[in-house]
This record gives sequence, structure tokens and C-alpha cells, in this order.
Amino acid sequence: MKMKLLKYMLLSAVLFSAPSCEFLDNAPDGQITLEMVFNDKTRTEEWLAAVYNRIPDPYTSMMQNYDAYADDFSPSEGWEAFGWDCISKIYGNWNSNSSWNGDFWLALPQRIREAYIFIENVRPLPTQKLYADEAENMKAEARFLIAYYYYLLVNTYGAVPLQTTLSDFGETFDQLMIGQTPYDDIINWIDGELLAVSKILPANYDSETHKYGRATSIMALAVRARMLLFAASPLVNGNQDPDYLKFENNKGEKIFNSQKDPSKWERAATACEELITAAHAAGHALYKEYNADGSIDPFMSYCNMSFKEYHQGNKEILFARSSCDYGYMEGHAAPRGWGGQGGLGVTQSLVDAFFTEEGLPPVLGYDADRKPVFNPAVSGSYSEKGFSAIPDRRTTKWIYGSSDASEEQEINTVVPAGVFNMYVHREPRFYVSVYFNGAYYKSAGRALDFYKGGLDGIPPTSPWDAPQNGYLLRKRIHPNTNIGNNNSIRPYRPGILFRLAEAYLNYAEALNEVGFEANRALILEYVNRVRERAGIPLYGSAQIPAPANQAEMSDLIRRERRVEFNCEYAIRYDDIRRWKQMDLLSGFFDGMNAQGTKKSSDETDANAYFVRGFYYPYPRAFNDKNYWIPIHQNQLDKNPNLRQLPKW
Repeated sequence: MKMKLLKYMLLSAVLFSAPSCEFLDNAPDGQITLEMVFNDKTRTEEWLAAVYNRIPDPYTSMMQNYDAYADDFSPSEGWEAFGWDCISKIYGNWNSNSSWNGDFWLALPQRIREAYIFIENVRPLPTQKLYADEAENMKAEARFLIAYYYYLLVNTYGAVPLQTTLSDFGETFDQLMIGQTPYDDIINWIDGELLAVSKILPANYDSETHKYGRATSIMALAVRARMLLFAASPLVNGNQDPDYLKFENNKGEKIFNSQKDPSKWERAATACEELITAAHAAGHALYKEYNADGSIDPFMSYCNMSFKEYHQGNKEILFARSSCDYGYMEGHAAPRGWGGQGGLGVTQSLVDAFFTEEGLPPVLGYDADRKPVFNPAVSGSYSEKGFSAIPDRRTTKWIYGSSDASEEQEINTVVPAGVFNMYVHREPRFYVSVYFNGAYYKSAGRALDFYKGGLDGIPPTSPWDAPQNGYLLRKRIHPNTNIGNNNSIRPYRPGILFRLAEAYLNYAEALNEVGFEANRALILEYVNRVRERAGIPLYGSAQIPAPANQAEMSDLIRRERRVEFNCEYAIRYDDIRRWKQMDLLSGFFDGMNAQGTKKSSDETDANAYFVRGFYYPYPRAFNDKNYWIPIHQNQLDKNPNLRQLPKW
């Protein structure tokens, strides 16, 4: 009976294509037997390529159907009519009958089944130069993909059925229609698999670029470290919510352990340490570029961290999808006046999160009326009134801040004179990440014009193709992209899913939870490694004191994560979830006055552009149920042994 299942699964596996590098070519068409596949090296590789197919593309659907739920991205509200149902979900229009275009529940188990079939059938083919060691390595790759896909499932749905072998059609209905496995049991199984394959897989494929994107030991350790950090966090470690306390599977087993277990933080810290040690040994390091005087150029370093490839020296990359549809994001983020959709922006809260040039947060939080609470320590260098009288110039080769910038100059203008003071004297990561009204747009050779009726602002028609709150996304949008006048130039870049900076801040967070006093120096070391590359003063330096206690350290780590990983795949939404901070995604969100026509910060003038105000017509309505994606009702109807997630 198992052979019947294998043959049944054949077409659903072989006919998939995988969009990455020359290894991930299209699978063959036609009805072929299992023996034909695994007696042929090319078809064997194409089967494995199909298993790789569902590694998420961080530039397309997961940005739209995952990252957009958090408080970094601000997609145009009008795009709901064009399939961006994240807008409706943000407003709270979401239930167990709603579709979720991330589609993990259906798509990932299919790939998992295909991986199990591969493991059972792949064999050495010496006459075709597929030798025993390569076949064993490919099995390890399939095991990695099974573990990774289960990580994505459990991270998304919280409770999923875990199958550690291939199902047999000869089994009974109850054996096939299994219920959910307790969360910690799934984590433990994935942990064991990732650790096991990390001892088999190579650390990298630097000398074989045609294999770039295939599983490595570093990728396995990176997934493991991120997963164990989530598993140690408050959402699933000591969550006393009544709905979680009573959440059981069909066997009466508790899905989540409600008792806080400090050892989970120790386990996460150890996993992060093991990842960092292995990554350093394999040659990984934060990506840095340097000025002529030998100092780090934070603008070029943070900018090209997203664009340079591994073989170009970007050893910060730990796990990347080698082929992505980055043109999708770029088209939506490019300004309307230069041929783009011009409505993929970022939130004001993200703008507020970036530090000043002195390395301090200008906004500490918000009062009950959503008014910013300013940091008194930066009161002399930060203002939300008026406009700069002189250019903001820095030591950098970054040439995207002004028309007079040049790579031949050691000092360049990053913000021209006349820019709203909120955007002056901010840290380098801000300028690399955010387009604001008046920012220089190199492809067009002009400043962005977001005023209502302006070149890039709200037009009389198509009002959705304009920044609804005064900002467009800049991070990961290649500065040489040119889609104006139908001239579509989109330079290649890898789809980075994990990078070394995350390992550093994950480690710092876990160590802080294990013990602030005992680990204070090591925590600061790893936080400061990230800040050094960012070009801002270090904690514990003459400019900024070190945190005095665990709470202060936790706050600064969370602030650093918000800035460093802004608008990167999955990180911010996962952080909000695991920290149990869903309140951040409720209520009105504010930005600049996109209806404004005047270059003014006068709060009494309705036409002043540079004034804070709410931009969504309705408040966001995410709540405690949104910590997990719901299982669709049709799946619950098919399998009576499944149980819906808490509060859904």
C-alpha cells in the first residue's frame, strides 16, 4: 500500500519547480515511475529541488501576508481592492473561514511528504557520478527541509500534527487523521533533527557557487537558535492565559506548558552560542565597508548588507534564498512619479524608533492620546518643528542622500538643507531604510515630492498609489533600481532569511534572561557589535551609560532589534508575538499629513504636511487571537481530531 501512496504522490512532487539557482531547475513533465526518478541523477536532483520549492521568498507573499501585520510596514489601504487582504485583517476582519495566502498548512506538509519519499528512495548512482557520500548529504538536506518546514508550521500555528515517518494508505482513518502534537514535543523533535543534520552538512558552499542556497550546517543551527529563542519566550513559556491553560489536543494532552521554565532560556542561549561559534569558524562576520581613514562606513555597510552576495564578501548571510522576486516589493515601494505604485510605506512608529546620531532614542513611547513622549536626553538635537538650515554631512561613500554626493569624496551630504528637522541628525540605518518627503531619490535625480497633488503624493485619481502616511520603504530596495519611463533595472540581491547580526542579538537577549549580573559584559559585547557597525555610540562608552539592571537591558535589546531588523522577513511580527505585545498592533497608527499641501509643521494649519496625525480610517484591531494564524474551518471539518487555536 505504501508503494501506491508513493506513486500517488509522484506527480504532485515531480511537477513542481523551484525558483533558485541552476540546481533548482524545473522538474520534468509526464507520468513516470518512482524507479525512473531515482535511477536517474537529474530526476533525483529535480525531486529534491521541488522539496526546496517552499522556502519562503522574503520579498513577495510573506511580506504581504505576514510582515505587513506588524508595525513596520504600512501598505496603502486602497490596495485591499487589489488582493492585499492584510488590510482587512489589520482591521480585525479575520476568522477561521478566512483564507491566508501564506498557505503553510496545505503547502508545507506536501513538501514534507515529498522529502520523506526522497529519503526512502535516493540511492548512489556511481555510473552517473552520484556517489554514496553525495546521496547521504542529499538525505541530510531533505531532513533539514522537513525540520525547517515543521518549524515554519509550529511557529505559525502553534499546534500542528507531527509526522516523523511517511504515512501509509493502509493505516486506519484515526491513524491518518491525527491530532496536534504538544508544542514542546514538536520543538524537541525539530531541535534534535537540526542538531543531527548540522553534524552532516557542510558549513558552506563557497567553492561551489552552483550549490549556493542548498542546506548547510550553519543554516540548520540558525533555524534552531531562532526557534529555541521563540520557545523560551513568554507566549509559549509560562503563559497563564486561561484559554491557553485549557487548550488540549484530541487526546487530552496540554498543547502549551503553562509553567515558566527558566531552562528554556539557557537552552536558547546555548544554541545561540553554538551557532555563533560555528559561524565564526566558517568565516562568517558582520558585513562592513570602510572609509579611507579606516573607520567603518555605517551607511555603506548597512546598505550593502542587503545587496552583496556571499561570494562578494557578504559573510553575514547565514541562510538565503538565492532567487527571489524582489521586483514585486520594489514596484510597490517606488514613488508614483517615477513609475512605481508608491504606496508601500513604513509606519511613524518605526521612524520614531531609529536612534539619533548620538545613539539615543528620540521618542520613548506614547501617551494615552498617542502623542510622543520625547527623550529629554536628546531634546537639544531632535525637533519636530521647522526645517534644517544646513546640510547634514557625514564621513561616508554613500551617494544616495544628495545630488552633490560622490564616491570620490570622503564626506558626503546625507540630508540636504531644508529637510524637516525630524529627519536630521538621525543614525545611518534610518537613511538607508526610509524615504521621507524631501529625501533625495537618485534614480530620478530629484527630491521626493509627497505633498498632495505633488509628483509622488496623493493624486486626483488612484489615491492608493501614494504614501498614505508620508513615508516609503527604502530598505532592501536597491538604490540603483530604475523603473521610471518603463526602464526596469532591478539589480540582483539574495533573499536573506537569517544573518549573523540576529544571532548576536538573540544571544544577548537569551543571556539577559538567564542572568543579567553574571552575563552583563557578554550581553553588552554582542549588542555593541551591532551598534558599532551601525555607526552609533556604544553602551558603556563615555556618551551612553550601560544599563543598570535587567529591565533596562531588555528594553535596549528590544529597541536595537526593532531598528536593526526593520522590515526584514518575519522578525518584527515574531518578536511582537513571542513577547506578548499584541497591544502594539491595536488602535490608530499615525504618520505625516498626506493630505497636506504646504511645507509646514504648524499644527494649527490643516494643510501643513509635517504634522502627526492618524492615517488609517479605522483603528487596527489585532488582539490576543492574532498570536497565531487560525486553522481554516475546512481543515477542522475534514479532520475531527484537530482543535482550533486559542481565541479563534
